[in-house]
Amino acid sequence: MNRLKATIGWRSAAALVVANMIGTGAFTTLGFQLELIPSGSVLLLLWAIGGLVAWCGAVSYAELGTRLPRSGGEAHFLSEIFHPLMGFLSGWVSLTVGFAAAVALSAMAVGQYLAAWTGWPPLLTAVMSIVILSLAHGFGTRESSRLQNVLTAVKLLVVMGLGLAGTFMPAPADAVVNWSFGGVSTLWSPGAAVAMISVFYAFSGWNAAAYIVEEIEEPRKNLPLALVGGTLLVSGLFLLLQYGFLRQAGTAALSGQIDVAQVASAAMFGPAMGQWVSVLIGILLLTGISAMIWVGPRVVRAMGDSHHLWRTFGQLSKGGIPQRATWLQGGISLFLVFTSSFERVLLYSGFVLQLFTFLAVLGLLILRWQKKGEAGYSSPLYPLPQLIFLAFSAWSLVYLFINQPMESLLGLLNVVAGLIAYYFDISVPATAEERV
Repeated sequence: MNRLKATIGWRSAAALVVANMIGTGAFTTLGFQLELIPSGSVLLLLWAIGGLVAWCGAVSYAELGTRLPRSGGEAHFLSEIFHPLMGFLSGWVSLTVGFAAAVALSAMAVGQYLAAWTGWPPLLTAVMSIVILSLAHGFGTRESSRLQNVLTAVKLLVVMGLGLAGTFMPAPADAVVNWSFGGVSTLWSPGAAVAMISVFYAFSGWNAAAYIVEEIEEPRKNLPLALVGGTLLVSGLFLLLQYGFLRQAGTAALSGQIDVAQVASAAMFGPAMGQWVSVLIGILLLTGISAMIWVGPRVVRAMGDSHHLWRTFGQLSKGGIPQRATWLQGGISLFLVFTSSFERVLLYSGFVLQLFTFLAVLGLLILRWQKKGEAGYSSPLYPLPQLIFLAFSAWSLVYLFINQPMESLLGLLNVVAGLIAYYFDISVPATAEERV
């Protein structure tokens, strides 16, 4: 069996978590949320709840990753706890929707944000982003971690700078914010439920380091540090950033806007600075692309150890990295960019991806009950974090299915396609080389 090299320290693993979490959601969803809930205090509370749920997921995955120490994330966890079919389906969804589509979307956003600066067509910038970063991550994990650390440092500085400036600079007189709470009924209203879904989207990525467990040095110690530390850091930054946006721009200016960072920056520093913020956000999105190009192929590699369909792509290069899987994911992302067919995929991907995350955390409860797995990190306050995560996940899944049945059913159709692929995979007899 191919083995990945353990060369990643906790700082690089935490940088991966940070880079995955800080993405388009942090800079685009606030305007949408204000249309649903025009209360700054309620929205900040929803972002705090999002951080809590992400922490609950992080401690759960830290325990899963140390009890079942193999790269691959949910694909490995679900195979070991439930059945190889479940792991196959999780990997199928991650590859076809989770990573490749997210890379394509971020690359197209980079093209739009950097268009004024480069003068290039957005499509060209998007393609170059995917190709260059895929090549960079194809050279080796040490180069990957160094690149990731540099890009993530830029991201942290920009987010922290915007958050601190928004919090401590004098607010414009016309930046009016409704801070009234409106009671518990507002918090549990349908509008808050929809807003919460977008908050969950913004926090996605907290599980990134669990996909590269085998490449992390001393994973029993460093995986929990990376997952929990990265999640807590980003949660604090998200709250600071959203508060700063609200305080500087006000409810009216932000409501319904996608480019909330540019609007808030223009209010703080003037219109010219708002244009520069677009460039900075384009750079930030590059870090997210880099992180997903690093993590996604590890899922394919893990699946290649157990499934014929992915075995060719799961092979490691001489440098000990899943190079073919990197090219495969890059090819799918490029296809989505060229066809522009991934927008609706992203609408339904949230449903099915959250479903498999729900199953993974549920699997930890089963793993504990069966007393299986290696000795490792123990989730604090068990089983409270897991129950909190499962409750909020179930609530959002049910709400999505009721209010967006078409997108939810399309997501389930993707799972059905994975089922067909799985039964094709197991029907192919193993070669003599694979049986060794």
